[in-house]
Amino acid sequence: MNKHKVVIFGSGGQLGVELVREFTNRGYTVKGFDRSAVDISDGSRVEHSLAEVDPGLVLNAAAYNQVDVAENEPSAAYQANGLAVRNLAMACRQVDAQLVHYSTDYVFDGTAGRPYTEEDPTHPLGAYAVSKLAGELYAQAYLDKPLIIRTSGVFGPGGLNTARGNFIETMLRQAAAGRTIRAVEDHVASPTYAPYLAARTADLIERGQSGVFHAGGGAAISWFEYARMIFRLAQVNADLQPVNARQYRTAARRPKYSALSNGKMERAGIAPMPPLEEAVRSYLEARAKHFGK
Repeated sequence: MNKHKVVIFGSGGQLGVELVREFTNRGYTVKGFDRSAVDISDGSRVEHSLAEVDPGLVLNAAAYNQVDVAENEPSAAYQANGLAVRNLAMACRQVDAQLVHYSTDYVFDGTAGRPYTEEDPTHPLGAYAVSKLAGELYAQAYLDKPLIIRTSGVFGPGGLNTARGNFIETMLRQAAAGRTIRAVEDHVASPTYAPYLAARTADLIERGQSGVFHAGGGAAISWFEYARMIFRLAQVNADLQPVNARQYRTAARRPKYSALSNGKMERAGIAPMPPLEEAVRSYLEARAKHFGK
């Protein structure tokens, strides 16, 4: 397996940079394409790129993830998260490569009130969520053994170099500006540290897995409690106020409880995710190094 060539789309993003690092460290020959190199919504560019490299494995970390904006431009979300995955799947079929595609906890409606398993029925609540579910279906329609990894609230040091950053950066930026910060206390997810997700992706591949797997951060936590943890660990005094979803209206409906159960992944012999607090500490250490503190 180590002789395999790997192509990573979205290699400049928070998850993509970690995938490049993880697979390179494991001895794979890695070719990364960020969006400026290959836009995966361009089918002929995707086909040409894969034909040139002839990889055994293709990882898709490229995505449109502007959940609220998608309500005003659903076709853009569907193009990037749905039809672009069809392009990847068709190109993978031509070169006989396995596709690893990342999906989201937002394919669920959040009404179960417990962490979701892979067997739970999907019920997306908005344009972004529908587009992500479409991507899963396209991968499964065109390929026999795709690996679809659903995750939640990804954050990683790569976010320090991207315009939109991540939840931690948003919180710290608002605190530094002296703003009152409102965080939702009745929506629960399982925030996921990108380096841990990259490692578990490689573990699943090396164990020959395919199908749908959940790889969330392992802890079900509200966005308010998550924000509180961030400020405590960063030793930042912030004016943080809990609000409920009714008070904090957004363009897109979001699932109230979309934490993911990693039970299937763990039963496949993959190590559980380390505690979220450990992940946030690790992120803050990387952040301090980045800013030379």
